[in-house]
Amino acid sequence: MNVGFFYIRNHGIPQETIDKVVSAMKVFFSLPLETKMKLYHREVGNFRGYEPVLDSNADPANRGDLHEGFEIGWEELVPKENDEKRANAGAMAGTNAWPSEPAEFRESCLNYYHAAIGVGKVLFRLFALALDLPETYFDDKTRNSAAAMRFLHYPPQTGPEDDGILGIGAHSDFECFTVLWQEPDIQALQLLNSEKRWIEAPAIPGTLVVNIGDQLARWTNDVFRSTVHRAINRTGVHRHSIPLFFGTDYLVQVEPMPSCVSPERPPKYEPVAAGDYVRQRLQDVYYRNTTFS
Repeated sequence: MNVGFFYIRNHGIPQETIDKVVSAMKVFFSLPLETKMKLYHREVGNFRGYEPVLDSNADPANRGDLHEGFEIGWEELVPKENDEKRANAGAMAGTNAWPSEPAEFRESCLNYYHAAIGVGKVLFRLFALALDLPETYFDDKTRNSAAAMRFLHYPPQTGPEDDGILGIGAHSDFECFTVLWQEPDIQALQLLNSEKRWIEAPAIPGTLVVNIGDQLARWTNDVFRSTVHRAINRTGVHRHSIPLFFGTDYLVQVEPMPSCVSPERPPKYEPVAAGDYVRQRLQDVYYRNTTFS
C-alpha cells in the first residue's frame, strides 16, 4: 500500500524449472540477430515474439530501451482443441511464435509460465482477503486470466549516463501483478520511492519480486499502489530477467470496486475493458504515434 513492491520466498516454483528456462533463454538470446528476427513481434502480431534492442521505449523522455526480449501469452503445454482462455483473450488474442532452437525452448518456457501463473492465482486470493473480501472474490474475474510473460536480456550499459538510453525507462506496469524473476546478484532494478528518489531493489537469491500494476491500482481506487520503476544495467555483465504480467480476464470491466470508494476517497478512474487498456498501453510503448487498423 505504501511501496507497491515486495519480495516473496517459498513461492513453490521448483529450482529445476527456473534453471531450465534460464538456460534456454540464454541460448536463444545468443543466436544471431537474423535468426531471432524471423520471429519479430511486429510481424508475428499482438506483441508476441522477439523484440530487438532499442525497439521499445517505455519512457517517452528517453531514446529507447537497451534490452532485447521475447514475449509469450497463454498456451497449454499440450494444446487443446478448444482452448477457452485463448478464445476469451479479446483485444489481446493471438498465438505464440516459437523458435526452432534451442529445441527445449517452448517446453522450458511454458513449464515456468504455468508455475508462475500458480503464484499469481495465490496472490489474487491473498489480496482479496486483504481487502476484507471473500477469498474467492476474484475467481470469476480471473477465469481466463491475462498472463503475458517476457524473457529479457539486458546487455551491459557502457554509454554516458545522460544519453537518454536505459535498460528500460521509467514506467509502471499495466496488469494487476508483475511476478519477476531476476538474475541473482546482478543489480539493475530501481524504484521511485515516495520521496521521488530512485532506490535499488537488489536481486536476492531464492526470491521473486512482485509489484502492483496499474489495473489493480485502478480496481482498488489506489488503495494498492502501482509504483514507477526502471532498470539500468551498469554492472559490466549481461543480465536476464523474466517478468510475468498477471491480470484479470481481458473482457472484464476494470473500475473502482465499491469497497474502495467513499466520500473521502471518490472514484479516480473511468471503467475500461482490461484488454483494451493493456493493448493501448503496449501501443504507447512499441508503436508511439502509430494507430492500429
